[in-house]
Amino acid sequence: MSDNNMLRVEVVYGLPEKQVLKALSVPQGTTALEAVKKSGILDIFPEIDENSHKMGIFSQVLGTKGLDEPAVYQLRDHDRVEIYRPLIADPKEVRRRRAEEAAAKKQQP
Repeated sequence: MSDNNMLRVEVVYGLPEKQVLKALSVPQGTTALEAVKKSGILDIFPEIDENSHKMGIFSQVLGTKGLDEPAVYQLRDHDRVEIYRPLIADPKEVRRRRAEEAAAKKQQP
């Protein structure tokens, strides 16, 4: 396959203490999930479950907003596949608690 048919993409994943970015060349037609598998990131971070961890392209979550799922989304040249960690807490719940705490402090003399 000639270089004209190859795409340059990146696959990234990070934890607070360790981040990895893998640049690779893949053939046209490669899906986001295939690139993740080819990148070797699953070997570095065995806790990643390719079936449950959300993935995105430049902060756009695959499988939402009309984007295909990772196993279907075909990469474009210079795409960056991001693997997202599961949320520890629901952001809406955290904001609600903070608002309640702030309101309680205002009511104290």
